[in-house]
Amino acid sequence: MPRVCIKTGKKTGFGNTRSHSLRATRRPWKVNMQKKRIFDPVTGSYKTMKVSAAYIRTLAKRLQEGKTA
Repeated sequence: MPRVCIKTGKKTGFGNTRSHSLRATRRPWKVNMQKKRIFDPVTGSYKTMKVSAAYIRTLAKRLQEGKTA
């Protein structure tokens, strides 16, 4: 299963690691994926989704403002 956020579409990014001599070697930056139980008001049940930590912060902000996900 790929490391892709369901909601934001974030996925593994690639770039260079730079050593002291500035030699460049390719490396991945993986997404901070978390399992989160989210309440679905339409069905009245919880759904477990794998989302990024950035989306969890956004979700908390929206719920605090009173908006739906």
